[in-house]
Amino acid sequence: MNAAVPFQAQPAASTSGCAARLGTGGSRMCRAAAAQLRARAQSGNGVAAEEAPSSSSSSRVHARPVLAPPNWESAVRSAPQLFPRGQHAAAVPNRLRIFSGTSNPALSQEVACYLGLDLGKMKIKRFADGEIYVQVGESIRGCDVFLIQPTTPPVNDNMMELLIMIDACKRASARSITAVLPYFGYARADRKTQGREAIAAKLSANIITEAGADRVLAMDLHSGQCVGYFDIPVDHVYGDSVILDYLSSKRISSGDLVVVSPDVGGVARARAFAKKLNDAPLAIVDKRRSAHNVSEVMNLIGDVRGKVAVLVDDMIDTAGTITNAAKVLHVEGAREVYACATHAVFSPPAVERLSSGVFQEVIVANTIPLLPENQFPELTVLSVANLLGEAIWRVYNATSVA
Repeated sequence: MNAAVPFQAQPAASTSGCAARLGTGGSRMCRAAAAQLRARAQSGNGVAAEEAPSSSSSSRVHARPVLAPPNWESAVRSAPQLFPRGQHAAAVPNRLRIFSGTSNPALSQEVACYLGLDLGKMKIKRFADGEIYVQVGESIRGCDVFLIQPTTPPVNDNMMELLIMIDACKRASARSITAVLPYFGYARADRKTQGREAIAAKLSANIITEAGADRVLAMDLHSGQCVGYFDIPVDHVYGDSVILDYLSSKRISSGDLVVVSPDVGGVARARAFAKKLNDAPLAIVDKRRSAHNVSEVMNLIGDVRGKVAVLVDDMIDTAGTITNAAKVLHVEGAREVYACATHAVFSPPAVERLSSGVFQEVIVANTIPLLPENQFPELTVLSVANLLGEAIWRVYNATSVA
């Protein structure tokens, strides 16, 4: 567009010059032309101009640009409104998207129902050689994406699937990507106790970060230091609130209840659990581990005679530790023994040990899907979908998760 040319008033001719050429009528015409010129300079395009010179003056009129609106120099400039005036704020499009991997689709569906959303469309398949293919089936440009994928057994396949899902969302121009890990595999390899050991928890955290995740939402990590292994924000939620609500419904007298830690490493977890149960007393099982998934109980610290013992742990894998602890509790005079854990890994021979009659009830969460062959009469599975859904909603709205 060409620049606006400033309006320039032509110099007014003197009255005497006009009269000399046109006589008396010419003088009246000159005066009329000068008045018209002043009116144009003052009211042209709504912009005030300097006073036009009199008929005897030969100076020029300095006016503003013709295309300039009124008060254009001092006007406040703002971006155009994206939505019509008066439209309600709820009409702003929802940018929250929930996607599920193949690890635990039932839990993901429950979380989506809690949030009032449908699971996003994502195509996941495996080639004949085991390679994983992922394609996002809808537009997520500018959206806040939450990928629900616990790294359950087979851990390596589900971990790789999570990484490819993150990469697919990143290449689809998602605004933010949150990896929701109801169960974080490799969390037990969180420290170096012997020479030449790998810290797989740190390595897994680095891989998830490098894949493109912006945030991690995890539940009941094996240890607190796992949070520090991530170089991105981590929201750590605890599933004990769901288990506590269930235990409260059993109406166990506070004087008959004792919380037991199956090993020394879980004392902090058991103490926090006991504090929420009206500050129940605490007992500790002293355990020695000779090899991985092999434990031997040495002694018991605390009094459990005639009481209802609640064993608290973050996960049950082969159930060797928690079963041996339950046997010691019965020897020491415990009336009933309950086992409470968030993650039910249930590697063989866990089901045989848990269903051997040493437990009154085994209470777990549904962070890991349970196969039909892993069900037994003493097992109670509680859903943490509402807890995860509320955490996702608060992360999305940038409010406190605690």
